[in-house]
Amino acid sequence: MAREIIEGKLQGNERGYAFLIPNDENLQDFFIPHSDLRGAMHGDTVIAERTRGDGPRTTARVLKIVGRGITELVGTYFSHKGCGFVCPDDKKYYNDIYVPFSKGLRAKSGDKVVVKITAYPKKQNPEGIITKILGRQFEKKAELKSILFNYDLPEKFRKETIDKVNDYSPFTAENLKGRKDFREQVTMTIDGEDARDFDDAISISQNKNGDFILGVHIADVTYYVKKDDAVDREAYERGTSVYFPEMVIPMLPERLCNDLCSLVENEDRPTLSCVMTVGKDGKVKDYEICPSVIKSSARMTYTNVQKILDGDEKLIKKYKNIHKEILLMDKLADILIERRDINGSVDLDVKESTIYVDKKGEIVVEATKRDKAHRIIEEFMILANCTVAEYMFYLEKPFIYRVHGEPTEERLDNFYDFLDGLGLRVKRKKEGVYSKDFQTILKNAENTPAFTLINRVMLRTMQKAKYSPTDIGHFGLSLKHYCHFTSPIRRYPDLVIHRIIKDFLSGEKDLEQKYGEYVYSASAQSSEREKIATEAERDVDDFYKLLYISGYVGEEFEGVISGVTNFGVFVELENGVEGLIKIETLRSRKRLELNAKNYTLSDGKTTYKLGQKLKIQVAGINFGDRRAEFVLA
Repeated sequence: MAREIIEGKLQGNERGYAFLIPNDENLQDFFIPHSDLRGAMHGDTVIAERTRGDGPRTTARVLKIVGRGITELVGTYFSHKGCGFVCPDDKKYYNDIYVPFSKGLRAKSGDKVVVKITAYPKKQNPEGIITKILGRQFEKKAELKSILFNYDLPEKFRKETIDKVNDYSPFTAENLKGRKDFREQVTMTIDGEDARDFDDAISISQNKNGDFILGVHIADVTYYVKKDDAVDREAYERGTSVYFPEMVIPMLPERLCNDLCSLVENEDRPTLSCVMTVGKDGKVKDYEICPSVIKSSARMTYTNVQKILDGDEKLIKKYKNIHKEILLMDKLADILIERRDINGSVDLDVKESTIYVDKKGEIVVEATKRDKAHRIIEEFMILANCTVAEYMFYLEKPFIYRVHGEPTEERLDNFYDFLDGLGLRVKRKKEGVYSKDFQTILKNAENTPAFTLINRVMLRTMQKAKYSPTDIGHFGLSLKHYCHFTSPIRRYPDLVIHRIIKDFLSGEKDLEQKYGEYVYSASAQSSEREKIATEAERDVDDFYKLLYISGYVGEEFEGVISGVTNFGVFVELENGVEGLIKIETLRSRKRLELNAKNYTLSDGKTTYKLGQKLKIQVAGINFGDRRAEFVLA
């Protein structure tokens, strides 16, 4: 049998083993035991050989380390018997880093530090030197700094970027050439109370036939930021803005995102508009995409729009100049929601948290509200994204799409086995799976105790959306064509497609030469930076949740099981705070066994399963593992 050689990147685990993620996307991941890593660590690029292994897993062993994935990492310093060690924050790095006292920068045990790896001995811990002390472990400021460093999120922009932005001249009426003028039309932005950058505005009216004329006007960042200039290069590297409870790491410098590009009230702003004629059935009959200029009539918040929809007379009187438009938005949104529902869009009911610090300095964690005002903007943005993507698809020009592939066969098999285990007999189609099938499953389970459980497992079954120059459609939204067009202030792909659209509209002929290869690199870079941003936001949110729940030790709450493992169950509270009930504290007569397919822990009589309601008591906080610990109440 011929040897199978694979090259890829390692994804470590705190228990010492790793998974090899092959460069060839057609290959599955390989399990590598600790004994076969041969000194390789998380993030390293390696050449490995497939081995037979034990059990159902496909295993491999490292033959050669091609390149090290890290040179610096963040962790907590500890001194022990004449030497020091740094325990990495990221649990994927199994080994502590040995630091000689002479290289410790006078760090004390319990300091959060940055360590630079200087040597990788084969049979010993990596060696390093401390380059920076961030503060004391578990202090909020030090922990946040460590997360930013761990995910390579720069707080400051490069000098050349700031200098370039400072050279930009504000948009004036003299720059209207080639732009459609919407300044006399009623337009409004609708965002959260704390929003500072406004990159989308809405206009709406009805014609004599009763069709809706919906305008989605997006900040024209490309008016300022040109391809390959200093600002564009750094925006490409950042890929996206990253949002934390008390700070933002923006993709663009503040002068751009909060001033020059922001669609602030009563100021002329350059935009790229998608104006759609939408019939009473929710279908787009006609549309125009054009460079434009608007002057926002009102800066609205989701809260105030919702109050107006609920009949708040005081606010209706205050915003009488836009009251009619808000009611039209509500009417059109209902039509669009119904149409997407008919088309099979999968609307998962997954709990999210809103985290903020109140005026007293206290951390507040609440279940995120998703009221009608939010749905209105969501539906209008989806419609504009879909319309723009379809327009560019049929032009056959280079483009960046937002794609969401079908679930893999393996995940589908597990999902349908899981449904069988719940007693839900779902007929699986031979020709494949459609989003409508998933929607039907959710609807059939809507009034059953398993609804929350099915939502969670369905989310894990589906692939993650990403950016791609190849349009394969969006499974979750049940759309053939989709892109991200509406947020160029905070997402790099939106900025790129604005450029492509404007160049095409201006008659430029060499789009393939200019963007043909670029859309591939930008798609890959943006997908990777989005993934990093999501993980960083989750880590920061989890830390804030720990700080929040640490004030409730000893108190009781109701929650649902959100995760089932062989070492216990995770329970999520109503506001999204999650904690672990260790397996040894769970009530059972015999040994609890994990059923990974059905997401259950059972001893044959007592069963703990995903989605099950439990009453818990907060037992304590394990800051080292960044985990709240619960016990059954």
